[in-house]
Amino acid sequence: MPCFDTMSLLKLLPTELEGVSILQPRIFEDQRGSFVKTYHAGLFRELGLDFAPKEEFFSVSRKDVVRGMHFQVPPMAQAKVVYCIVGRILDVVVDLRRSSPTFGRWFERELNETNREMVFMAAGFAHGFLALTENAVTVYQAGEVHFPKHDLGVLWNSFGFDWPVKNPIISERDREFPALRDFESPF
Repeated sequence: MPCFDTMSLLKLLPTELEGVSILQPRIFEDQRGSFVKTYHAGLFRELGLDFAPKEEFFSVSRKDVVRGMHFQVPPMAQAKVVYCIVGRILDVVVDLRRSSPTFGRWFERELNETNREMVFMAAGFAHGFLALTENAVTVYQAGEVHFPKHDLGVLWNSFGFDWPVKNPIISERDREFPALRDFESPF
């Protein structure tokens, strides 16, 4: 039996993209610092989120780095929870589901070490972000392990989002992804 109400640990805020939600965790603070619970299987089920992480990793990014727009295709498609534990990022999600009324639309949210917010995205969304500070540490929990042959992306600037950066730092791989209009989505 839990020693506190699990529903008080996490608040779920829907977005205009069905399948993408903001998770606002309760932040416990005292003289030692702070504590945040980022995942609880029972609570995620109670909130209606079909998510069980199989893999977790993090990136450290220089200011003005754009990483994205990444996803895995079926049968290895993955839901994700993303959050920033050091610094600030502008997190961006694009709907790749052809049958969705929001196909091609995007959602953005600043995630940072202060608000501790997390973004949940179901499978069928491309994900990326812009590092707004030096050494921004971004954590990714994935509902499926990484399978390189199923790991794809769409071009970071091909879906109408106006990235607030003049000279982004982008990997060669991310520069070579197809534009959204040229991508045949399997979702």
